[in-house]
Amino acid sequence: MTKIEVDLPDRIDSEIARLAEQGEFLNRNEAIEEFLTRGLQAYDVEEDAREGEADGDLFTDAIDEQQDPAALEDHGDEPTF
Repeated sequence: MTKIEVDLPDRIDSEIARLAEQGEFLNRNEAIEEFLTRGLQAYDVEEDAREGEADGDLFTDAIDEQQDPAALEDHGDEPTF
């Protein structure tokens, strides 16, 4: 198991200690491990790495995704709001 050292603001440290003391977690280490795991899942690190790969010309892709207002359905002569 890898060991790391992290400097936390006092308020976060206090909150982790409070949750551990209230029995939400077995101990501080379990609480920190759970928070780190949830944080990584929230960012979905593996999925983000794949999305960042360029598979085409970014300028052309942006232009292709735009719609021409003239090509939209004809709604008659009445203005739409």
